[in-house]
Amino acid sequence: MAISLSVVLLLAIILVMLFRGGSLKAGPALVAVLFGFFLASTGMAPSINRFMNSVAETINSISF
Repeated sequence: MAISLSVVLLLAIILVMLFRGGSLKAGPALVAVLFGFFLASTGMAPSINRFMNSVAETINSISF
């Protein structure tokens, strides 16, 4: 739960920065949000979730 909340927060910050910087207009942003919303209800959602969890675990295992 903490990982998914962090990813959502990070993506929201990136989206706001792109929107405020003029790189992203309201129309494409809405399409991207709706795409993600509907993608979450497909059969691909568990695979995407497993992939994101493995990426988060890999990043977490890196020691500097």
